[in-house]
Amino acid sequence: MSGCVFCGIVAGEVPAFRVADEPDGVAFLDTRPVFAGHVLVVPRVHLVTLAELPDDLLPGYFALVQRLAVAVEAGLGAGGTFVAMNNKVSQSVPHLHTHVVPRTKGDGLRGFFWPRTRYPSDEDARDVAARIAAAL
Repeated sequence: MSGCVFCGIVAGEVPAFRVADEPDGVAFLDTRPVFAGHVLVVPRVHLVTLAELPDDLLPGYFALVQRLAVAVEAGLGAGGTFVAMNNKVSQSVPHLHTHVVPRTKGDGLRGFFWPRTRYPSDEDARDVAARIAAAL
C-alpha cells in the first residue's frame, strides 16, 4: 500500500535491519525498541488488524512469529520473550505487526505496559466472559 512504511520495508524500498524475509512474512528490528533485539513481524500483504488476516495465512504467519520468539531468546541469550500485538488502539503503524521483545529477569518490564486491575466480583467477571463468548 502506498505510504505504508511496513509495505515499503516488505518491498525493499525502505531500509530496515531484516531478521527474516520469507513467504509468510518479514521480520526486522524495531527502530524504537523496548530492549535491543525487539523484532517486528509483518505479513507481506497490507492488512491493518488481526481480524483481517485471512485464515489461510494464519498458520504460516504465526509459525514465523513462533520461530522468531525462539530465535530472539536463543540468539540473544534472553530469559524469554514478550510477544504482543496492538489492533487499532496504540498501533503506531496501521499495518498488522507482532512485537517479539527479548526479556530477562529483572529487566524492569512489569507485565503489560498499563496498570492491572481486578473484577469487582465474580458476577462481573462472568458477565464480561459471557458477553465475549456471545460475540464469538
